[in-house]
Amino acid sequence: MSEKKILCVGLVCLDIISVVDKYPEEDTDSRCLSQRWQRGGNASNSCTVLSLLGASCAFMGSLSAGPVADFIIADFAQRAIDVSAVVFQNEGQTPCACCVVCPSSGTRTVVLYDTNLPDVTPEDFSKVNLCQFKWIHWEGRNAEEQVKMIQQVEVYNSSLPQQQRITISVEIEKTREMLYQLFPYGDVVFVSKDVARHFGFNSAEAALRGLYHRVKPGAVLICAWAEKGAEALGPDGSIVHSDAFPPETLVDTLGAGDTFNAAVIYKLSNGGCLQDALTFGCKVAGRKCGFHGYEDIAKFN
Repeated sequence: MSEKKILCVGLVCLDIISVVDKYPEEDTDSRCLSQRWQRGGNASNSCTVLSLLGASCAFMGSLSAGPVADFIIADFAQRAIDVSAVVFQNEGQTPCACCVVCPSSGTRTVVLYDTNLPDVTPEDFSKVNLCQFKWIHWEGRNAEEQVKMIQQVEVYNSSLPQQQRITISVEIEKTREMLYQLFPYGDVVFVSKDVARHFGFNSAEAALRGLYHRVKPGAVLICAWAEKGAEALGPDGSIVHSDAFPPETLVDTLGAGDTFNAAVIYKLSNGGCLQDALTFGCKVAGRKCGFHGYEDIAKFN
């Protein structure tokens, strides 16, 4: 019997990444140190990291046929990521992001052209064979529709013994009111520093204590706080903490959050405890910030 996969549902886009020695001033011409095309998008990046860590994984999201989609599909194939659930839309364009990475200041500035490409729907999701997955992760986007997808998994799970059920995780990264309806649907919920601050919390612990009432009983709520590491709160009411593990030299923070999420999911999906998963997430994310792209993550295995 083949290993069950981890499915990530969300965005894939083209990242055009320019690495600069200092952030460019407005209305100036300047040269970058390097430039590359990279497959991007939160759920897509998490698949990359999962694959490099050795997990069998799949991606579900929308594309529009054309040269950009060809590049993206070829890159998924290079990482052995299953794209059979990708939906090719008849309208809209594949999204593209221009990313300016500045190692000297440790910043990454992203300008996304989020085109009128429709997101995948519950009807699309109903065609997916759920028995091939042990974990499904949703990047919060079209939340109302994503709730309906998650409810399909809940129905599927309801007829199975606990150890055969699919674990559901959600990421609530953007400060959009509509995304907050996802809180009660994850077995594991990742909430961003931006969302925590939006709710008035100035630390990960305060955010977890203040937001835990929004998640379902028995769920785990996780909040990463950049250089301060990450914290998690489970049903036993105790806070689990991991320090950050910054690289000797900060090179590229683009995708660090997606890396953290993927590394935590990888550990938990393989039976790791919450403390080990959180520490592993911080270590892999810290390591990722020390080089361009994701390649060196494979060295963790």
